[in-house]
Amino acid sequence: MSLLDRRTVLIAGVAVTLAGCGDSKDSGSTPSPSQTPTATTPPPSTTAPTTTPSSTPSTSAPTLTSTAPNWNTFASSLKGRVYLPSTSGYAAAHQLFNPRWDSVRPTAVVKAANPGDVQKAINFARTNKLVLVPKSGGHSYVGASTIANGLQLDVGALKTMSYANGVLTVGAGARLYDVHAFLDRYGRSLPTGTCPTVGVAGLTLGGGMGIHTRTYGLTCDRVVSMGVITADGKAHNVSATSESDLFAALRGSGGGNLGVVTSFQFATIPATKLGFFRLTWPESQAAAVVRGWQKFAQSAPTTVWGNLHIDAASNGTLSIRVLGVSTTGDATAAAAQLESFVGAKASGRTLSVKSHMEAVKYLGGGTTSPRQGFLAGSDVLKGPMDAATITGLLGAVKAAARAGTPASAILDPLGGQAAKEPAGGSSWPWRSALAVIQWYSSAQGTSAKTFIANGHKAVRPASAGGYVNYVEAGRAVSSYYGGSAAKLQAAKKKYDPTNFFHTPYTLS
Repeated sequence: MSLLDRRTVLIAGVAVTLAGCGDSKDSGSTPSPSQTPTATTPPPSTTAPTTTPSSTPSTSAPTLTSTAPNWNTFASSLKGRVYLPSTSGYAAAHQLFNPRWDSVRPTAVVKAANPGDVQKAINFARTNKLVLVPKSGGHSYVGASTIANGLQLDVGALKTMSYANGVLTVGAGARLYDVHAFLDRYGRSLPTGTCPTVGVAGLTLGGGMGIHTRTYGLTCDRVVSMGVITADGKAHNVSATSESDLFAALRGSGGGNLGVVTSFQFATIPATKLGFFRLTWPESQAAAVVRGWQKFAQSAPTTVWGNLHIDAASNGTLSIRVLGVSTTGDATAAAAQLESFVGAKASGRTLSVKSHMEAVKYLGGGTTSPRQGFLAGSDVLKGPMDAATITGLLGAVKAAARAGTPASAILDPLGGQAAKEPAGGSSWPWRSALAVIQWYSSAQGTSAKTFIANGHKAVRPASAGGYVNYVEAGRAVSSYYGGSAAKLQAAKKKYDPTNFFHTPYTLS
């Protein structure tokens, strides 16, 4: 998911946490005899479905038939591989980006080598009444791409790319850094998040926010067509003119709801030089900075983007800064405009210009990202926060700082092109919203949960819901879909009438 990143990069010698990352390579070869899964693994146990997600991504699995799945026959039918708990390599095969989900053990992991493998996996799971969850990059905040007592379908090997006439064709398993590096050869880019190892599928299907959001819209807005396998195992190529209802529903509703996407075609954007600014203020100016940033998010040109970081410092104070980008290549005027809205000059000020790939590496902290543990959530701001809400927001982060909890509130602006419905429609529900707040902590225990709960409570008067690429446990699924819920439910009924794709985090 999406959509921006948890990555920590070094800017002028200072660690800067960017907004959340939102997704192992596999040869796709047929298992050797010594690695071929056997059918002796006991069938998965079942659990009852829940209406409120728990912190563990297990989900309900329908009662199995009396005949155990024939894993040998299934494995031999694939170009890719099947991993059971008894198979060498299983431990690594089911891992996600966040190590906290390592204890979740799927009944099996399928590493698909092509769309045909995806079809076979869906048909096999349906026949054997196994819950199936797709995995692209594995960055889901709640571990939604793994599952106890079910089938994890990994599309990471579907990562081939081609480019022609401004359009990128890419497999659903491609990672963001690889996509940008490939497009750079042609002087092209895409509006995406920044974490280099996020999978293009998860980011795109949930929306996809980043530095180009205001200039070119969300990642999902650039999709021209998608290859998708639905719950009945049938392959579709959807676009604005072919099964347009499914096309629109897939653009912004989040992964795992309506099918498994295997490929995308994107209308690309120019890979131009970007102007950067980094402004910092003392804690005493925090409220003024939030007020000024809100005006900036409303009034800045669509060529300008800047996200606000309110971090809990280890000494119990707040760190306040804005990292901004201008797609014109010069951020001088944008920085000055923000300072004018704040009503105070920044105490720290850095300006720079970077090429496309320099910017990609700078924002992503390099070309890859190590696995990391974290806890996170979100709120979508329907409009500017009033003074009391701003005070509450700052207080939530301040309380975490005083408690010694590593915590950040990261505000990403919307507006500009992201406020416009793209041709072909979209299920992204927050076109009129001001911004998205990400609540993020590298801690994972009670203190982190308290911080996120305090953040939600503080901004409740201004919150419209949550961002589906930042899905979190304990929150109503409907809060991520806003006004798009009815159309999504209609698409679900049409394309997945038996609710084959179901976890605590999907539409029902």
